[in-house]
Amino acid sequence: MKLIAVNGSPRKKWNTARLLEKVVDGAKAAGMGAKLVHLYDFDFKGCISCFGCKRIGGKSYGRCAMRDGLTPLLDEIHGADALALGSPVYFMAETGETRSFMERVAFQYLRYADPPGTLFPRRIRTALVYTMNVNEEQAGAMGLTARTDMSRWFTERVFGSCEVLNSYDTLQFSDYDAYENSRFDPKAKMRRHEEVFPKDMEQAFELGQRMALPLPETAERAGGD
Repeated sequence: MKLIAVNGSPRKKWNTARLLEKVVDGAKAAGMGAKLVHLYDFDFKGCISCFGCKRIGGKSYGRCAMRDGLTPLLDEIHGADALALGSPVYFMAETGETRSFMERVAFQYLRYADPPGTLFPRRIRTALVYTMNVNEEQAGAMGLTARTDMSRWFTERVFGSCEVLNSYDTLQFSDYDAYENSRFDPKAKMRRHEEVFPKDMEQAFELGQRMALPLPETAERAGGD
């Protein structure tokens, strides 16, 4: 049993990475093999719309036809038992690298059937971990929670199961005096970081533990796969 956690943030020791580290720790505590990788270590592009993964009888049917720095990771995920992907929210969406990764890892398996189906060979647990510098109320009003829910829906359709952990009002800087930040209250930010973020870390650990659990038997997947 193996979990792969993918950090889509350029920061390897900040909010998103720390939460994913807890997911990995939780999975390991439950007896599952797990590792964390950082997307910004890979040299890759997003989907180029070649449709090699959709060509019936083609050598890349059901798998991404591009060959670049991401290919070994996609191959590893193909054989994994669980997948966790984390990203901060930049400009109302995942980071560019995260979005490119989502295109590459998920679109290859999507069947253009009615209803849509999947070519991923089995059902696995997946999780999406988001960090953002707005609070819960603001995230709802801005449509961010709806966006993370949509990502959850799509990921679940492809892989069979998905949980979302949203960490709100996270700390951007270690020193707020060094950056332009008049929109924010640094004291309130730090207080939230000290009081709430540890609870998010606990939730991430518990999420990792759940990732090691077998999925319950379900009916046939959409599209007959």
